[in-house]
Amino acid sequence: MTRSAGILLHPTSLPGRSPIGDVGPPAERFLDWAASAGQTLWQILPLGPTGAGSSPYTSASAFAGNPLLISPERLVEDGLVARAALDGAPLSEGRVDYDAARRWKEGILRAAWARFQAGAAPALREELATFLNAPDQLAWLDDWARFVALKRRFGERPWTGWGPDLAFREPDALAAADAELSAEVAYERFVQFVFFRQWGRLRESAAARGIAILGDIPIYVAHDSADVWANQDLFELDGTGLPTSVAGVPPDYFSATGQLWGNPLYRWERLEEQGYAWWIARIRTCLSRSDLLRIDHFRAFEAYWSVPALEKTALAGHWVSGPGRRLFDAASTALGPLPIVAEDLGDITPEVRALLTELGYPGMKVLQFAFYAADSEYLPHRHVPNSVVYSGTHDNDTARGWYAALKPEERERVWDYLGSDGAGIEWALARAAYASVAERAIVPMQDVLSLGSEARMNTPSEPADNWRWRAPWNAWRPDLADRLRRMATLAGRFSTPPPETSTAAR
Repeated sequence: MTRSAGILLHPTSLPGRSPIGDVGPPAERFLDWAASAGQTLWQILPLGPTGAGSSPYTSASAFAGNPLLISPERLVEDGLVARAALDGAPLSEGRVDYDAARRWKEGILRAAWARFQAGAAPALREELATFLNAPDQLAWLDDWARFVALKRRFGERPWTGWGPDLAFREPDALAAADAELSAEVAYERFVQFVFFRQWGRLRESAAARGIAILGDIPIYVAHDSADVWANQDLFELDGTGLPTSVAGVPPDYFSATGQLWGNPLYRWERLEEQGYAWWIARIRTCLSRSDLLRIDHFRAFEAYWSVPALEKTALAGHWVSGPGRRLFDAASTALGPLPIVAEDLGDITPEVRALLTELGYPGMKVLQFAFYAADSEYLPHRHVPNSVVYSGTHDNDTARGWYAALKPEERERVWDYLGSDGAGIEWALARAAYASVAERAIVPMQDVLSLGSEARMNTPSEPADNWRWRAPWNAWRPDLADRLRRMATLAGRFSTPPPETSTAAR
């Protein structure tokens, strides 16, 4: 590894002329700015279709891409949509409007599909055929397209409400559904083709600028997902298809009653019998879309919190042993060395630390957690090179919001350690992250922009009004890029000097 610096910013948060950020020209503009700022890492959240509460961590597929991230401007360039269609986009300044985005994007994508069927963009037909027949897509694409078409057919009811024949995937019922819904299935395949074509273009653009993409794998999947419906034997379900136990964590920094996530738990013994094939396919697919992977809630691979499905909080859960290194040994045998970052936050035991040490994966050091105890492991002087340091994550408040909520004694520790009186606290944290011995340092875009709690991305255990922050149009300021670049250069995280001395305000 080499020392590097990066920005945490999900594509939904990019500015643009529609209700949600996407992977088109606004993302290219961000990459131009990030490269000028000496940034060589771009961390994103999971790219899957968002589920309950619009969370990227409750996706209906561990493999599919989110249609809301498709760029209408790129569809115009491909000849699939008339430019005039973009004029009617509902605008959403500062906040993502998921409902408006779903309605508008669906109309745009339906129009693109109709035009494609009518003969537009003939050069894409061979690309589409290649995509549909690629082995990596064959493993999940048909089940995903069926799942979405059936959800639409049944008024968005969960798969357990489709009747037993379809819920439990009787071959005759599936064949009848394929015949009835063939047009919708074909449309959903096309949507995935468009998403991954656009994402592939953006990833190439990042690589051309020397920027690696750090993707994200949520450890769990949603119960109402194509993955659980298509692989019911791999999850802890009862005879009706409902979970018997669900995921969560015990009481922690974020919640006195723990966090009850509700995802079905894996039958790890069944996965092991199959050589962890489903997980290997998942990791392979994610690595085809990013250069590195952050695995969310890594500690659950050593032991996970199992909560009876009918509980209202996570308090009644208990720890169950996970697969440990057996899963990662199988994956590295199949795929080679795995460029994984482990999200090792929360209740981390000596056993979890031992697993991380054995595997050699870097963990996370979050500076916002560093000042609640006198000798916290998150303080920069306790960091190790094989780690990724963050000023904050998508689950934290912004640096300004965090600082405003500190107790007096905690603020005093911040002042003493950072040499800051709280003014410009976001830049003091960024400077401490850059100066850390950790090989990689990542700062949320909200902190680069000096924003307060109104720009927070997610509040764990709060189901409403998350994942909506959007960067302003003027986010890509040259003075901010200049400041980041100087910091990265001084801290040994960027070695190429700027082509000319900047006169931006300091």
